[in-house]
This record gives sequence, structure tokens and C-alpha cells, in this order.
Amino acid sequence: MSAPPAAGWDVVICGAGPAGSAAALAALDRGPDLRVLLVDRATFPRDKCCGDGIAPHVLDVLGGLGVRGLVDGWTPLRRLDLSHGDQGVEGRLARPVWVVPREVFDARLLGRAVLAGADVTRHRVRRLRTTEDTVVLDDDITARVVIGADGAHSAVRDELGTAGTPRHGTHALALRGYAPTAAARAGRQVIRFGDRSQPSYAWAFDRGDGLSNVGYGELAAAPDGAAGLSRELLLSELERLLPGSTRDGTAWRAHHLPLSGWGWGAQQPDGAVLLAGDAAGLVNPMTGEGIFYAVATGALAGRAAANAVIAGRPQDAGARHRGAVRGLLQRHLRHTWSASRLIRVPRVVDAGIRAARRDQRVFDDLVELGLGDGLITPRLVAQLVRSLG
Repeated sequence: MSAPPAAGWDVVICGAGPAGSAAALAALDRGPDLRVLLVDRATFPRDKCCGDGIAPHVLDVLGGLGVRGLVDGWTPLRRLDLSHGDQGVEGRLARPVWVVPREVFDARLLGRAVLAGADVTRHRVRRLRTTEDTVVLDDDITARVVIGADGAHSAVRDELGTAGTPRHGTHALALRGYAPTAAARAGRQVIRFGDRSQPSYAWAFDRGDGLSNVGYGELAAAPDGAAGLSRELLLSELERLLPGSTRDGTAWRAHHLPLSGWGWGAQQPDGAVLLAGDAAGLVNPMTGEGIFYAVATGALAGRAAANAVIAGRPQDAGARHRGAVRGLLQRHLRHTWSASRLIRVPRVVDAGIRAARRDQRVFDDLVELGLGDGLITPRLVAQLVRSLG
């Protein structure tokens, strides 16, 4: 990473993962001459605890910014195997997904942001203050607009002191590792729902290179988001639900997930500081998926920041961004919140699996709801009621 000057930036983005890199790409797409700086405490490539699933919706957003080829060399998956107890469904995905280690995907995406004109520096943000026309990070880095894309434990969000920040909301805790792909699970994504705090499930996602991303996660009911959820418990649940999946596993890492709520907006105040991705508390409460939300809201933040700077009104960036995120995700977030409450009832989970097994369109609806920006469709409701009856 380079060591660019600290002062005079148009947009400074804290966090160079998918949300931050997408923000940089969108800002430079809107204003190629803008001075954009990405700051991150890590040196890339770096590992990140995640299921590594790249849904096609992620590539749609990035394709709109002229970015392609990020999953080249990795095998597309077209099958999803979903089960709970003795109920199961295996279906063909309407569009393929990819399982690409974040060490690879994030570095590729950051590289594209640099090619587009962003500067990058290694720095750990600890403090933030705003003046009449500038945002100052650590009394050193100044910008007209700052975007917080620095993850679940966002320093930018905490410095904002925003009411309703994700750390006070619902969390999940997940443990991930890499293990040899079992023959019976090759070429597919496998999800097994457990019987602990819902949503709870184990997964095995084939990377296509002989290894699978395997893991287990569940809702963390305690205020601190992790009480009682030890590494041993998470590993034992993974092995119980997917026997043999922990054998020869490596690179085990755990991660907090700030799950999305009924709506979104309180997390984003007016002004020249924006939040995106995990930092904004945007993680699908059904599945724990967050890369689509990160890339989509990162791109919206970058565009809002660029438009505000170009208009000479950086203080309008917060309102611009809040409106854009609500326009894209508000209805979807309400549907995923409702679905996440429904799946806390095992009988509803079983009914949903039966409905998906009976109707491919219902299967597709569930995939869109869990991986993209889908809704609880009338068809899904009708088939769910039928299954419950």
C-alpha cells in the first residue's frame, strides 16, 4: 500500500473490503477526477471469516460499474441442498453462485478500485470529528465526505454515536474453516438447519478446488452477542449436522454478524459521514449473507458522496445515501426480518422446505430472499400455508 498525503481528499473510505472498494469504484465512476482514499488496518490480500459465497447479484452491481472477471478461475455452483431433520430439498439455482475465498475476491476488487484511480494506505482509524466543511480522522486525514465501510466493529459508526447502531441489535456468531470436499457434497452448496437459537445452520460450500468452506452459525441472544457460544460448541454443532465436515479442517475463524432489522435509516444520520455494509448493520437475518448488501450499499454510498461533493454540498451526502438505501432495500429488509421470525418455528422451516420441494418457483423465491433482494411473494405465502395445513 502507498503512503499518500493526509489532507485534501474528496472522499475517504474506511475499510477496503467489498463495501469500501465498491464505494471507491462508484465514486470514481461518477467523478473520475475526485481524490478518493481507501484506508484499512490490514494489508491485502487478507483472510476474512465468511461463507465466501458470491451471489450473482454481487456481480450485477459490480458489472454496472464496469468491473468483471472477479470470479474467473473459480467453479460456478448450480445446486443447493437444504434440509432440516428429515425434511430436505435439492434444487437447481436459477443463476449460479461462486465460492471464492475472501483473501482472493477482496484483493481482486481492491485492485480494480486502485486501477480506477483510488489511493490506498494502511491505517487504523480510531477517532473522527467533523467541522463545518471537513471530516477529520485521527487529527490527520481530512476529507469532504467519509464512508465507514469498516465492518461489524466499525470505528466510524461508534465515533458517530448514532442511535440504534447495530451493536445494540440482534447478532449471530459464526465459525468458518476449510476442509476437503466430501464426494457427496461436491458441486453444491449444502445447508443443514439445526435446532438451537434460530436461525442456526451448518454449511458446506464447495469451492471447486478440492476444498469446501464449512461452518456453523446461530443467533446470539445475549447482549454481548456471544455468551455461551464457545469454539467447541460451534465445532460440535457443525460436526453433528454435517458429519465428517470438520475432519482435516484448517483456518478456523469466528465472526460476529450484526443482523438487519425491520427497516433501515436510524443508522445513517444527516451530514458528511456515511455507513455501508456490516458497519451499517446490513446482514441478511435469514442467512447471514452480507456481501451483496456490502457491495450494493457501498456503491450507493460512493455515488451519494460523489454527487454531494460535485454539487458543493458534502453535508447533503447522508440524506442522499439514506434515501438511496431505503429505495433499494427497505421493502426487502422488512420481508427478511419477517421471515427470520417465522423460521424460529421449526414447523415453519419444515413447511418451507416441503413447499420448495413441490414448486421450483418457491425454491427460487427462497433463494432470492436469502441471497439477494427478494421478497416474500404471494406464491410463497400460499405454498407455505398449504404445507402447514
